[in-house]
Amino acid sequence: MSVRKQLRTALCGLALAGVVVTTTQGPAAAAPTVDGGAKVSPVAAAEDAAARSLARSLGDAGWRAEVGRAVAGGTGTGLKALADTSRTRAATSLAVDVAAADRSVRAAKGLAADAGGLLTVTLTGAVGSHRAPLVAVAPSDDEATAITAYDTNGRAHTLDAARTPDVPVYVVGIDGEKAVEAGVKVLERELAAAGVATAAPSAPAAPAATAATGYWTSRITSVRLNDDMETWIKGDAEIFSIVSGFGLDGKVRVDTVTHPYLNDAGTTYYPNQILVNWSQYKYNLADVVMMEDDGDTNYSALAKAIAAALLTIADLGAYIPLVDPVVDAIPSSFWTDDADFVDAWYTLARETTGTRDGAGANGRFTFDRYWVSAL
Repeated sequence: MSVRKQLRTALCGLALAGVVVTTTQGPAAAAPTVDGGAKVSPVAAAEDAAARSLARSLGDAGWRAEVGRAVAGGTGTGLKALADTSRTRAATSLAVDVAAADRSVRAAKGLAADAGGLLTVTLTGAVGSHRAPLVAVAPSDDEATAITAYDTNGRAHTLDAARTPDVPVYVVGIDGEKAVEAGVKVLERELAAAGVATAAPSAPAAPAATAATGYWTSRITSVRLNDDMETWIKGDAEIFSIVSGFGLDGKVRVDTVTHPYLNDAGTTYYPNQILVNWSQYKYNLADVVMMEDDGDTNYSALAKAIAAALLTIADLGAYIPLVDPVVDAIPSSFWTDDADFVDAWYTLARETTGTRDGAGANGRFTFDRYWVSAL
């Protein structure tokens, strides 16, 4: 994936701002349909509508140049903000469509309006090519072999999902880091409302046990993933972890930890990030499930499913691993791009130090014990 990042930054101004011409991808394909009338995810539908609208708007040379400059840094740019700040007629029309698509995305992900605009545009593919750019959306199906991209005339073209294309491709997607940040707040709030102790302000109160001088934590000194569940078109991963165990009151507790730095598979990161605050747990054991937001994750629905699974588990005086109930609660469907299971760590102990591979052999944490002193 680091190669994909390099491709993004190797920009060519001619490819971005040049006159759009008919692509040589082959005969125009019909817009994608789902065989048998299968359901299409709401997020995917909103992204596709925004992508088609953006593609048509790029027929305006002035607006096309603005978009090219905006993505020249190689990172995602907010599509709504970009359209709202432009004075071109094409951007004005696009802004209306993007606002509607953003509302659909927030509703589908269980997020409130204050999450703001989530749709972004990035550039990938052969960014240095002189060929005309296309506009695409990452497929909602992780197993998809083809990607549909649109030109300024609204014609659809088919790209190979497994191979970086030889044309520049603007990709309409979700600001994953922003979505995860907002989603984790929803997750904690919904869990708390269901009666599961979390770090949320509205979480059920538990006896205080933190020593006056501080508390022990498990800190991630390094982390590495073999596969972050992302294809070339999806860009950086959006990873978060669900830490579960029994709270001081003997009831199941869940804490969420986001990993915004964990972008690329095959890269070792050294975050020195606290994963578990042991002062919140009755036993010196906890479980960790790492997940990746693949766009369609509805955090409200995820919280309700996890709560329903965990609230049936009682403290019987000995630690019970909670990985399996959490994993089983993750929504899944053949037609949505739900949160991917990345890996899990069973019975992480307060005394755990050194390297621990995940149960799925996909992730590797290195831990140390870290004392957080009280102020």
